[in-house]
Amino acid sequence: MSSPEIPDIVIRRLPVYLRTLRRMQDLGIESVSSEDLGAHIGVTAAQIRRDFSYFGRFGKQGKGYDVQTLADGIARVLKLDRCWDVALIGFGQLGRAIAHYRGFESNSFRIAAIFARNPDHIGDQVDGVVVMDEATMHEVIPEMGIRIGIIAVPADSSQSVADRLVDSGVQAILNYAPAIIRVPPHVRVREIDPTSALQSLSFYLDTEGQPPDSVFDTSMLPGMTEPRR
Repeated sequence: MSSPEIPDIVIRRLPVYLRTLRRMQDLGIESVSSEDLGAHIGVTAAQIRRDFSYFGRFGKQGKGYDVQTLADGIARVLKLDRCWDVALIGFGQLGRAIAHYRGFESNSFRIAAIFARNPDHIGDQVDGVVVMDEATMHEVIPEMGIRIGIIAVPADSSQSVADRLVDSGVQAILNYAPAIIRVPPHVRVREIDPTSALQSLSFYLDTEGQPPDSVFDTSMLPGMTEPRR
């Protein structure tokens, strides 16, 4: 099902579809048209049909989709019909928050191993999972068959942690560190950087009532010409 011809943006939309369908199930909705599903999500019905076409038929033309069947089908495409063990690296404030997050297991993921560099954290426990020394990653991760890692360390440590995760057999990394990590082509990375997200949002905010493009000073960028006066 995970053909390389499927655009990554389509894969990124599938969890949104799945979350919406699960909410519909909770509300007792049994069937939904692509138009109604699109209205809930904010995309067009045509976009939904194009996305689903990569994975075969989920419904019959003109009859809509069975919500449970569609949700289960998308879950299978995303390989969520099993629970994935995850290794968390970092146990500072962010790492502890991630370790205590209750939403993972209900969505097919389990923090099965936690690693830290700070000796004060080694030996701590979260729901029975003991925090281990980072130095043991290359032994523990392959032994446990873990293929997903979460990086929650400072930026200057993120690349070395990523390298060790890859060397340990991890094939997917969720990176919370505010740094771009480099991995081999067979390893997938998703970046989560709240600060950068906020910085991109602040661009759209008015500054003393002026839209952003009226206060943008091109003279601050090398190679840009002086604005006309």
